[in-house]
Amino acid sequence: MLDTNLVMFLGFGLTLLLCALRVPIGLAMGSSGIIGFGLLTGFEPAFRLVSHSVISTFSDYTMGLIPLFILMGAVAVASGISADLFRAAQLWFGGFRGGLAAATIASCGGFAAICGSSAATAATMTRLALPEMKRYGYSERLATGVIAAGGTLGVLIPPSIALAIYGLLTQQSIGLLFMAGVVPGIVAIAFYMLTARLWLMRRPQDAPAGIVPPLRERVVSLTRLSPIILLCLTVIGGIYGGIFTPTEAGAVGATGAIVIAFASRRFSFERLFISLTESVRTAAAILTILAGALLFGYFLTITQTPQKVAQVLLDADLGAYGTLLVILAVMLVLGCVMDSAAVVILTVPIVYPIITQLGFDPIWFGVIVTMTVEIGMISPPFGLNVFVIKGISKNTDIWEIYKGVAPFILADIVRIAVMILFPSLVLFLPNLLR
Repeated sequence: MLDTNLVMFLGFGLTLLLCALRVPIGLAMGSSGIIGFGLLTGFEPAFRLVSHSVISTFSDYTMGLIPLFILMGAVAVASGISADLFRAAQLWFGGFRGGLAAATIASCGGFAAICGSSAATAATMTRLALPEMKRYGYSERLATGVIAAGGTLGVLIPPSIALAIYGLLTQQSIGLLFMAGVVPGIVAIAFYMLTARLWLMRRPQDAPAGIVPPLRERVVSLTRLSPIILLCLTVIGGIYGGIFTPTEAGAVGATGAIVIAFASRRFSFERLFISLTESVRTAAAILTILAGALLFGYFLTITQTPQKVAQVLLDADLGAYGTLLVILAVMLVLGCVMDSAAVVILTVPIVYPIITQLGFDPIWFGVIVTMTVEIGMISPPFGLNVFVIKGISKNTDIWEIYKGVAPFILADIVRIAVMILFPSLVLFLPNLLR
């Protein structure tokens, strides 16, 4: 019989090695989990685990919400709804210096309510907003910083894929998690706009003065958005009101987005096929990570890794908030090199028992986790959103993007501190339904 601690370290080591060899994180975790579980219990039970546990999990009804919300976002991009969002924000916020930066942040928030993905939000806004800001004389540093930071709103504002995954992993209400993300999402938009404003008070040359468009033109821009706004309110309100489950809400959202897209006459069956193909690829990638995390989770359970990590942290006597800060610091570092969904899937099964033992609210912690992995999306040395912008705008110096996001990272840290100090900001809406 092999020593459990030795196998535990071998499992983690193999996972890191496979990731270093560029093996997808889901396959890396799944392979390590099977091998580790097999070494401790025998490989016949380990392979039986693959056939039974993964299939039963993926056939679960609630898993359907992930591909459905992804499809909703893909259709919104392909049909030009995202362009309408940006145009409306540009008309309403463009009347003052730096208004286009504020418009970009606002449209990122609006698109996040449709999409739920940080990278997709950053990619879409890079194509829409970056050329406009350059055309009006915005500095490249400010323009790319605003887009990278605004893209992170896709992780937080409901419907959020990261919050949905957290809910599935911890058996918490996805509806309550979505509701908990509303106020922090609004605060995030306000903080980013304030950061851009403070930037321009210090460096006014980075953006031109704005031009106020006619009121009629601004009102017309909102009427074009009314169908998608109504759809978002229906989806989120339906979940909160108990009219449909999150999975049913995903189906309503995806179907409604397709109907709106065809009604706008800017959509076609060819674009629908492209949206479906893109959604399947993205959902398959996320579900592969979930499958790997599930298998790795069984390995963690049999080695009692969560209990051992909890004991180490509790023995360190850091206090509840000291332990929380250590956990968040680890997640922040991981978020710099991994997708936000992967960080949530990898870390939550380990730290969730610790958090509940320390007495923190699990709904509140889900939002704090999501905000923390957001920062990793724009932080050096990697930052997924930074590379998304660089990949689309190939002539942009990547160091200019990193300099541009630095003030927004500081704003994120302050925002997380506020949410930790005042948890009622996160829990106010969920508590209305509990």
